[in-house]
Amino acid sequence: MSKGNDTSSLEREIEETRERLATTIDQLLYRSSPKTIVGREVATIKAHYVDAAGNPRTDNILKTVGAVVGAVALIVVVRKVTG
Repeated sequence: MSKGNDTSSLEREIEETRERLATTIDQLLYRSSPKTIVGREVATIKAHYVDAAGNPRTDNILKTVGAVVGAVALIVVVRKVTG
């Protein structure tokens, strides 16, 4: 193999590596952007309360409502006892 072929092969490898690195950096920037993170979290929370067909998941909604009512009741009781 001649020196010219080795050089062009090496240059091609370097360029391919640069392109892969640029793509990886773009993906990391997209995944770590606040807008993307918020969108992902909203989708996760929404999926917890709404099924794929768009119907409310009453079991999870009732669990959350129960927890909130329980927390509020606990706060009221603690304030009455201490105050």
